[in-house]
Order: sequence, then structure tokens, then C-alpha cells
Amino acid sequence: MAHTKQQRKRIRQDSVRYAANSARRSRVGTFLKKFEDALKSGEKTSIASTFKGAMSELAKAAQKGALTKGAAARKISRLAARIRGQATGSKASA
Repeated sequence: MAHTKQQRKRIRQDSVRYAANSARRSRVGTFLKKFEDALKSGEKTSIASTFKGAMSELAKAAQKGALTKGAAARKISRLAARIRGQATGSKASA
């Protein structure tokens, strides 16, 4: 239990930040699922558009602090590798 005014304020701030970060991470997951579906369909235009959307959401999540910059960069890199792997015909695992 919080005993000081500062601790009570931190608890309030943390709950607001937790909700915002959870929503942001959930949104990233949704965009990644859309990318996976597009990749399975094999349509180049939908793959490109969903990749752009997923990349944008990952960058926003990193900028807002919901993900670290390194984690976002790693995920973007792996998505790009999957596109390159599909273009060459081999399967790049991610």
C-alpha cells in the first residue's frame, strides 16, 4: 500500500501508462497478423502495404516507449527478410 503522496501518484501514472502501452503493443500485434496473412496470400501489393503499416506501427511503439528501439528494429528487419526470402523462393524463418 502506498504511504506517501508521491507513491500514490506513481501508481496512478503507472496504470495509465500500462493501459496505453498495452493498447499500443496489441495494435502492433494486429498489424503483424495482417502482414502474416498477406504473406501467405502471396499478393505483392498487399504484402507491401501491410509491411509498410507494420513498420510504421513498430516505429511508433518504439518512439512511444511501448517497445525498445532495438526490438522494433529487429522485428522490422525480420519482416523484411521474410519478404526477401519469399521473393527469392526460399523460406526465411522468423
